[in-house]
Amino acid sequence: MANSANYAIEVENLTKRYGNLLAVNGISFNVRKGEVFAFLGPNGAGKTTTVEIIDMIRRPTSGKVRLLGMDVTKKKLAIVPRIGVLPQDFSSFDRITVRETMQFYSRLFSRGNTDINGLIELVNLTDKAEEQYKNLSGGLRQRLGIAIALVNDPEVVFLDEPTTGLDPRARREVWEVLLGLKKQGKTIFLTTHYMEEAEILADTVAIISKGRIIATGSPAALIENNSNYLVLTLQSVDANAFEIIRKLGYEPVHDNHQDLKVRVEHTEDILKTLNAIKDAGGSFLSLDVRRPNLEEVFLKLTGEALHAGPAEGGEAG
Repeated sequence: MANSANYAIEVENLTKRYGNLLAVNGISFNVRKGEVFAFLGPNGAGKTTTVEIIDMIRRPTSGKVRLLGMDVTKKKLAIVPRIGVLPQDFSSFDRITVRETMQFYSRLFSRGNTDINGLIELVNLTDKAEEQYKNLSGGLRQRLGIAIALVNDPEVVFLDEPTTGLDPRARREVWEVLLGLKKQGKTIFLTTHYMEEAEILADTVAIISKGRIIATGSPAALIENNSNYLVLTLQSVDANAFEIIRKLGYEPVHDNHQDLKVRVEHTEDILKTLNAIKDAGGSFLSLDVRRPNLEEVFLKLTGEALHAGPAEGGEAG
């Protein structure tokens, strides 16, 4: 296996079977210490099963997993105090306050020296410290859940879909908390359905499909290595622009905002398109040129879109 001094998590030829179902099929990857590692995959791909093996909820059928240099099947008692876990659909006690919740979990983990005020401040809940859990919004509850996962000052933090169901503002507030953890040197293992979340937060992304990892790398590298075209978007174009572009040999499409999108291979194709519209007396309000995003790369690699949804059910996840 890899040099354990450099990695917080090492997975080698991991397999998990449930009867005839091969949920995880011989996957291998490493997570560097201090990085944010995003695990992407649709429900049923093997994502949750893999994470639950790493954080010692399930046992592997075969293969090796080392967490902080230790075999997860043999050193659970030594590993548990050094990790934090935020499960999907985290919940706590309705009628106790944020501060009381933190005090409870601190005692549960036998951590008498926990800096409760510091953790509450870290997740931006200072002004809600005396608020009961039942009165917190979804975003505030998730931030409290992250604080609870940190009561034992873990070296590795597992976050399972931490922003599913949150509105965009609450999601970004959680992202700020996670970026703060990264600055502290925590290793973060993140599962997510949100491509933008992975692009913003992750140093490394692993895409899993049908029990196998099909791509691993930084978001930028995955996009660069799996896209061979550019997307030209024209806003407020003339009605005849569609046919002008089609005559050039491209296939323009209207998006939901009725902007015109064109896939081209080279920057020269962009100039050719714009000049053709101009020469025909046409016009447009603005333009945008970009490479495909991570969601489009995922669609290309797996053949399916990744949508937020419920956790992977049963033992097939």
